[in-house]
Amino acid sequence: MNYAELQVTTHFSFLRGASSADELFATAKALGISALGVVDRNSLAGIVRALEASRETKIRLVVGCRLDLQGGMSILVYPTDRAAYSRLTRLLTLGKSRGGKANCILHLDDVAQHAEGLIGVLVPDLPDETCAVQLRKIAEIFGDRAYMALTLRRRPRDQLRLHNLSNLATRFGVRPVVTNDVLFHDPDRRQLQDVVSCIRTNTTIDDVGFERERHADRFLKPPEEMERLFPRYREALARTMEIVARCKFSLEELTYQYPEEAIVPGKDAQASLEHYVWQCVPDRYPEGLPPKTLQIVRHELDLIKAMQYAPYFLTVFSIVRFARSQGILCQGRGSAANSAVCYILGITSIDPETNDLLFERFVSRERDEPPDIDVDFEHARREEVIQWIYKTYGYDKAALCATVTRYRAKGAIRDVGKALGLPEDVIKALSSGMWSWSEEVSDRNVRELNLNPEDRRLLLTLKLAQQLMGAPRHLGQHPGGFVLTNDRLDDLVPIEPATMKDRRIVEWDKDDVEALKIMKVDVLALGMLTCMSKAFDLIREHKGRDLDLAKIEPEDARTYEMIRQADTLGTFQIESRAQMSMLPRMKPRTFYDLVIQVAIVRPGPIQGDMVHPYLRRREGKEQPEYPTPELEAVLSKTLGVPLFQESAMRVAMVCAGFSGGEADQLRKSMATFKFTGGVSRFKDKLVNGMIDNGYSAEFAEKKFGQLEGFGSYGFPESHAASFALIAYASSFIKCHYPDAFCAALLNSQPMGFYAPAQIVSDCRRHGVEVRPVCINRSRWDCTLEPVGDGERHAVRLGMRMVRGLPTADAAKITAARADQPFDSVDDMWRRSGVPAASLVELAEADAFLPSLGLERRDAIWAIKALRDEPLPLFAAAAEREARTIAEQQEPDVELRQMTEGHNVIEDYSHTGLTLREHPLSFLRRDLSERRIVTCQEAMSARDGRWLMTAGLVLVRQKPGSAKGVMFITIEDETGPANIVVWPKLFERRRRVVLGSSMMAINGRIQREGEVVHLIAQQLFDLSVDLSSLSERDTEFRPPAGRGDEFAHGGGPDPRDCQAPTVQPRDMFVKDLHIDTLKVKARNFH
Repeated sequence: MNYAELQVTTHFSFLRGASSADELFATAKALGISALGVVDRNSLAGIVRALEASRETKIRLVVGCRLDLQGGMSILVYPTDRAAYSRLTRLLTLGKSRGGKANCILHLDDVAQHAEGLIGVLVPDLPDETCAVQLRKIAEIFGDRAYMALTLRRRPRDQLRLHNLSNLATRFGVRPVVTNDVLFHDPDRRQLQDVVSCIRTNTTIDDVGFERERHADRFLKPPEEMERLFPRYREALARTMEIVARCKFSLEELTYQYPEEAIVPGKDAQASLEHYVWQCVPDRYPEGLPPKTLQIVRHELDLIKAMQYAPYFLTVFSIVRFARSQGILCQGRGSAANSAVCYILGITSIDPETNDLLFERFVSRERDEPPDIDVDFEHARREEVIQWIYKTYGYDKAALCATVTRYRAKGAIRDVGKALGLPEDVIKALSSGMWSWSEEVSDRNVRELNLNPEDRRLLLTLKLAQQLMGAPRHLGQHPGGFVLTNDRLDDLVPIEPATMKDRRIVEWDKDDVEALKIMKVDVLALGMLTCMSKAFDLIREHKGRDLDLAKIEPEDARTYEMIRQADTLGTFQIESRAQMSMLPRMKPRTFYDLVIQVAIVRPGPIQGDMVHPYLRRREGKEQPEYPTPELEAVLSKTLGVPLFQESAMRVAMVCAGFSGGEADQLRKSMATFKFTGGVSRFKDKLVNGMIDNGYSAEFAEKKFGQLEGFGSYGFPESHAASFALIAYASSFIKCHYPDAFCAALLNSQPMGFYAPAQIVSDCRRHGVEVRPVCINRSRWDCTLEPVGDGERHAVRLGMRMVRGLPTADAAKITAARADQPFDSVDDMWRRSGVPAASLVELAEADAFLPSLGLERRDAIWAIKALRDEPLPLFAAAAEREARTIAEQQEPDVELRQMTEGHNVIEDYSHTGLTLREHPLSFLRRDLSERRIVTCQEAMSARDGRWLMTAGLVLVRQKPGSAKGVMFITIEDETGPANIVVWPKLFERRRRVVLGSSMMAINGRIQREGEVVHLIAQQLFDLSVDLSSLSERDTEFRPPAGRGDEFAHGGGPDPRDCQAPTVQPRDMFVKDLHIDTLKVKARNFH
């Protein structure tokens, strides 16, 4: 018999379903089930994934949703046509607008108003009066489209329950239909389903009780098994196929209409676009369009017209024009940088004629996919752009895409461990040893933690955590992918309010949107653009020079000299360990060198074994091979190595006769060949095409293998060029204005590879003075202060650096001192009106020292005497007078001041950096006694030397393309050192690598030109050494020995023992946890 399972819950019913749509549809195909009705709870978030699984398996998808209504009633609804689907999406949007993020509040009356064309299936519990009322209501609402689900609950008298429910439904004219209420695809998933129930209800498996599913029968079953389980209800079984036949709607029917954009009065979208293109030409080409560029522009406009994409280009143009009118820095990137039209309109900054880019990478007839233009904006001001889009297009026609937040290794272990009742310290130990999101915990890792690998609950935690990894946890919002429609957007997809004010998101993520060929506009945030904007403002204010991205001097020799020395900390894209290691070898001297530099340190060229051949050819150690002039024309700029996606496409077009569209399909198939094997269908065409054009079979096979090896990771040249522009601009500012660059970078945190402590250290190494936070001189942002009469400026740290200080309180302090600086703690408290708690935050950051001369403890002592309660006017005056008299009479209190080492700990705790001595300078004597050299000495050592060095762990990086190699950056008082940890050592010393704040490394120096690494052979956790910092001072005075010390030897000389004295009591009780320096490293995958 034919059977369809109409009540299937995927894992997009967050923390309810335990299987993916792919697993469910694959199992359905194996079992012979004809169709699946996916009914996630109050959501269509997983329906596009189900559509793709349906396409893959050829199993029919019935679109549906389970509505859990107020009052406890649940109904399965299935749209029978396109109009009914829109009513369903509007209904869900209504419920989500009431419920807020992740909630849906609906009543039966709401369902009644949207019921036309929907099939409704009641999900009953017991055949009682409540069920009778519900049946009567759905019969009234849905008429002949009303059904009732018959589902086994595996409870006593279950058959009697089904019998009574069937009779009750018949009495009200509602037809029963069999469902299995599926939560997972296979019986083995029952344990995971119980665990996600525990996570959802925030309880443990021991306490969950009846909150978990009461039976393990919620998996897919073949039609024969369903027939055996429901022998008396053959008609109800057959009705599953009846409902499938009635539900003629398919997601394939969804038609999407982009908003009409006709900005120029009296002209349509295409004419308006052409109008703006020719109007903007003089801005880019003051002397007129070169003939070649003119031909490119006309070709692009013809293709845009044929594909009807003009409204999309006008939308992006409008957004960019608005941003620039508000002084917001922005720049387009990605495949859009291949477009001459985008360049002329000011959307991108890469001249396609100069850089010889490829428009088919962006738009092609064969691809029939919407174009994708990514525009980066200052991350501090992007919200202005987002709100302008909402206001311009309307909240009912614009919304952001969702992102699916999925379980990664650490989160999966934490949640599963908690659900299974593991102790918190065990969970923390397990999760802290994880690195990658899909990593497994081995027996060795368990034994390293002194845990019992035979413990059944521990083993079950690891097993279920592995199953949970990759499952959706909840929906978030996309960084900036907007979906815009001409009609109501909630006719297409349910919309819910985001947690951020005045934002709405659709339930589908960018992959879902692309699968349905819906155009989106990417309004993305880039921290470096914020940094550049703030740097330009500081330069304008303090140095009198009006700079922007377009006015930066191109090809500046000093800037490239700095880049070649890998002095790029804080810059864009070329600041990572891998990039810094490559720069002295690449030796960039021109902008195109920088484009290659951005692209070459990527998984693609590394996987395709292209980095070393390119470097050898660049250094003149190897000559490029060009069998034909045509290939030389394509690859000469990259010395015969296809580093970019566009290179692969051009090789296919020039050497194998591919059309532009076919070449783009080749690029896309290579991008997914690991998953679909789709590249094989192009291999014959590419290899045979090259052979037909005179290339040897060996060369053709080699070139295909090279393209295949990097295709899935290839970096677009247009993307690299866009990034290289910002990389150069940020390097130029760092080179010529290091003070402004440092202040702007600190004001733009968090961003980049490095923490504020390293940014400040680097700035000071460049000769810039950095001044501490001061209550009388610091603003919220870091600022510049003149030094002498010259152009040099010092960086004054802003109050934003003080952890825990509210922005509003900082604003009050700045306003209160506008006319007169504060002269005491009491004066500041009275005039600013900020609470004492904020003053304590400033005191702990040592902000009272620069202008009032109060050490931390003195300032805190003074603050503790203040009171925050408001007093009546005259009472306040009287108290102030009484306090003045009391203070005059009170003797001075002399507090024991902190050691210099303790001050460093407090600096790191409250500002994240210190302007005093580096923490390791206090430990240098001890380290030297253990023959641990400085980082500077290590990095200056000869090739092959064995040594040991130590430092604070700043950055851990384990790129996916590095075959398990871990790169670590450490730092001491002399500077940073670069460490390489091989996979075997990483596995052996995982706890040290991932858990150390301070680490010692014993290893061998590897020097290749100016690139130096320490190859680790052994690692040691020295974090405990940092706990002694609070007792250290700058100077260490060794005790002077007595002349007869050798003769006496042994124990201490009694003549040295002084008489015992009573030590003054320290009001600050030592806390070993607080007084230990904690430096949080930044981890990158």
